[in-house]
Amino acid sequence: MMPLIHSMLKRPLLIALTLLSMLFLSSCGDNDDTNATKTITMGFGPSTYVDQFEKGIRPILEAKGFKVKVRVVSQNNQLNPSMKEGAIDATVFQSRAYMESINPILKMNMVKLADTASAPQSLRSTRHSSLDAVKDGMTVTIPNDPVNGERAARLLESLGWITIDENAEIATFSAKSILPGNYTLSILEIDPAQSLRTLDDVDFAIVNGNYIANAGLKMSDGLALEATPEEHVVIVSIRGEDLDTEWAKALKEAYESDEFRDYIHSEPLYDGFIMPKAWNQD
Repeated sequence: MMPLIHSMLKRPLLIALTLLSMLFLSSCGDNDDTNATKTITMGFGPSTYVDQFEKGIRPILEAKGFKVKVRVVSQNNQLNPSMKEGAIDATVFQSRAYMESINPILKMNMVKLADTASAPQSLRSTRHSSLDAVKDGMTVTIPNDPVNGERAARLLESLGWITIDENAEIATFSAKSILPGNYTLSILEIDPAQSLRTLDDVDFAIVNGNYIANAGLKMSDGLALEATPEEHVVIVSIRGEDLDTEWAKALKEAYESDEFRDYIHSEPLYDGFIMPKAWNQD
């Protein structure tokens, strides 16, 4: 009888322990879900936009309890596919015009979340001190990614140096979309990060502003400065389905905050950058 009684006494205890274990595991699962919603993974190409985030945005998000991850890829065109796969939540590299043109190609629904301090492009040269030096056959470099290549071509077109094929699309833009204007030029596409380094080897180069800033140079020292239209300023992009999430709202608030504005204005590095309209700048 004793073993039977002992077994009967153990059974309620085992059931209670099992229930407690299930409750504990369920609680752990809930915590993991909470942590997941509190994690933001940002994607960047090599640029000053990474520095803006690390020094101006990350502290704001972490103070609100968010865990922040930053992924920097070598080529900007890797970022949107990574967002589609869910490897990153938001990017800071592209313009609204490029985002809207690439959405149907990638079958995505990316949307603009916010603006950031955006760097204009400039036309520069170490061989020539004036735009008047341009002649047929001279070599001009432009960035080799579609969005910045198209911007560069628009700057050259505004000078009358080239024309752009009327059928050109931003998402697939290349040097093949460029036609002669007042001059017949040799247009070379190069990695944007190499634009300044190759200046001595070419006649002119159009350089992305963030590389000018990183090199400690002034935007105004260029021979021509891009009048960046609103659709070409750099934005924070996310998936449309994430627009109403807690982390997206916090990210938008951070980029439009007084704290981020004060950080940007305190850094000489960003002199000449285009400031977000949310800061009520002229």
